[in-house]
Amino acid sequence: MADAKVIPFDDDRSRSGAGRRRGVLPGGRAQGPAPAGPAPVSALPGGQVPEGAAEAVGDASQDGTGGTGGPGSGWDRRIAGGLAFLRRRLTGDYDVDEFGYDKELTDQVLMSMLRPLADKYFRVEVKGIENIPSDGGALIVANHSGTLPLDGLMLQVAVHDNHPAERHLRLLAADLVFMLPVVNELARKAGHTLACAEDAERLLQGGEVVGVMPEGFKGIGKPFGERYKLQRFGRGGFVSTALRAGVPIVPCSIVGAEEIYPMIGNSKTLARVLGVPYFPITPTFPWLGPLGALPLPTKWTIQFGDPIPTDGYPPEAAEDPMLMFNLTDQVREQIQHTLYKLLVQRRSVFF
Repeated sequence: MADAKVIPFDDDRSRSGAGRRRGVLPGGRAQGPAPAGPAPVSALPGGQVPEGAAEAVGDASQDGTGGTGGPGSGWDRRIAGGLAFLRRRLTGDYDVDEFGYDKELTDQVLMSMLRPLADKYFRVEVKGIENIPSDGGALIVANHSGTLPLDGLMLQVAVHDNHPAERHLRLLAADLVFMLPVVNELARKAGHTLACAEDAERLLQGGEVVGVMPEGFKGIGKPFGERYKLQRFGRGGFVSTALRAGVPIVPCSIVGAEEIYPMIGNSKTLARVLGVPYFPITPTFPWLGPLGALPLPTKWTIQFGDPIPTDGYPPEAAEDPMLMFNLTDQVREQIQHTLYKLLVQRRSVFF
């Protein structure tokens, strides 16, 4: 009979004690503890690994269960991350920039709260996101509507969740926002800042994407009968800021926000008493009380247009009133034209 050929296994002596293969020593004594994870697959004579064996071991080692079929480690990581987040908040171990922007809180909490509203309720469709540069400053100029400024928040989610670089939009807000309790603190934490030229220019020169809605309260407070008709864009201050920073202007058109609170009236007396620009009256508010504050689930489309470069102008161009007027009119016309085009393409307000 021919001599039997012995196929050697891995030499256990070269391994650490924690990773030794469990074997039997002469005399029947057990050797070493059992391995913590799946053993590596040894090659058969000729260098062939049994088909499917390596994949099975890899799957078992990557799913976090060690091949035991237990619960995955995804929830463990989430819980650990949540506890670490709470520890940093309680100990103050987090960063806030000079404007009060808290990136971690925005990503972990505020965006998570707004995302279902954008994705499931308004079903926001984003177009032209590639027109926002991947790095460096940019000024996004959008129409404003909806009675309550939800369009700005949805725009913020749209930029972050759809841009390949996950860029954060820093919105310029009216001074009323920073006079309201709670809202003031949340707005600053979310990266909003006062709509003034100095703050906007500093953000743009710092390479941030800044959002502005030049219609202001005239846009969100206009009657339902004037929906999707752009109001005045002010004196073109945003153009001057973009020229000074040398960043592109990206026109943005938002369709769907006009119908969330159809404003059929405005109680000017109540507005004066409350110190607000307008007091909206809609088909559901104030007749249904708090339930009337629920927005209608309209279908939204946000489209970013072709950027308008400003870096080719000389430094003194920011003081040229005629140039500012022309660029402001160009941005406004592009937004208005895109609004009309999207309205023609829209099948329904809600679908």
